[in-house]
Amino acid sequence: MTSTFRLGRVAGIEIGIHWSWLVVVALITWSLAGGVFPETNPGLSDATYLAMALVAVPVFFATLLLHELGHALQAQREHMQIDGITLWVFGGVARFAGHFPSAGAEFRIAIAGPLVTLVLGIAFLATSVLVPLPAAVDGTLHWLGYINLLLLAFNLLPAFPLDGGRVLRSALWARRHDEREATRLAAGFGRGFGQMLIIGGLLLAITGAVIGGIWFVFIGWFLVAAAEAEAAEVTARAALAGLRVADAMIPHPVTVDGERSIQAFVDDVFLHHRHTAYPVVDDGRPTGLVTFRDAAGVARSAWATEHVADHRHRLRDILVLAPDQPLEDAWPALLSDPVRRALVTDAEGRLAGLLSSTDVMRILELGDRQPEAGVPAPK
Repeated sequence: MTSTFRLGRVAGIEIGIHWSWLVVVALITWSLAGGVFPETNPGLSDATYLAMALVAVPVFFATLLLHELGHALQAQREHMQIDGITLWVFGGVARFAGHFPSAGAEFRIAIAGPLVTLVLGIAFLATSVLVPLPAAVDGTLHWLGYINLLLLAFNLLPAFPLDGGRVLRSALWARRHDEREATRLAAGFGRGFGQMLIIGGLLLAITGAVIGGIWFVFIGWFLVAAAEAEAAEVTARAALAGLRVADAMIPHPVTVDGERSIQAFVDDVFLHHRHTAYPVVDDGRPTGLVTFRDAAGVARSAWATEHVADHRHRLRDILVLAPDQPLEDAWPALLSDPVRRALVTDAEGRLAGLLSSTDVMRILELGDRQPEAGVPAPK
């Protein structure tokens, strides 16, 4: 899950929001102002209910962010790299680079977020109960405490990849000493729970609770898809274990000079080789990556005057790997990259090769664990 809008950094961790978050903000605000608060706090004005909702929603999402920061900060203590945190339709997700170093580390990272939510939920409810406050403030705090504890209970269900499912996997991993088998079992629980939600949601929709039923189906579908994706990732890591980026990359790829015109690039490079992406070089050093789609997006009338360098993906915006980097660690980053390709550079910054997701997929599909066999260039 990548961010559509970037908000900034907290403790060096990039925070962003996905476009779907905006939809949920609007829906929750409307639901609170029009239904929840009038029911739980009768007798107040419509303007007061709207004000309560406009305060509750951002604070609620701040608590979700704190939950994810709990995961992320603990992951940093376990010496894991954090790619960032994204708020989206289902709340928030912390993106980890690489995999958990041990079962104990996964348990500590998984439980850190729920502990933050537990403290916040109790604090909101205790303040609401023990401190005399205006009705609007009391009602807002009570809802924040209730919703945090409700989400905590749901999130601790042993359905992978919910936090409870990750706790379950860490326990199975510690007991069986086999991460792949633990993932398979935990993912099975996650799929089963997701399928139950889908069936329950369909039954709700049939009996008249259409909106609630749709949400159950949506959440169930997400859990099934996420569990299968997690299981596939662990299987892929097992298949790639022991391989380096250099074992899968295309050494000495076809390159293009940034000063070439788009016309020359198409005529002299693309039409001869027909690859979909090419490293852009300047005096032998990579400055970015250009794809045929980039070139095709330039108006045909400007091909003779526009240069490749003006339409490349710049070096700072693409994935750059080292030849000796473990392929199992590079694979998730490659999948999340927009162009699904990475430049491989040596210690001096010179181009060593080009790695695409297609190259890695061929290894996974063929089960080719022999580096000397070589991997043909993607077309």
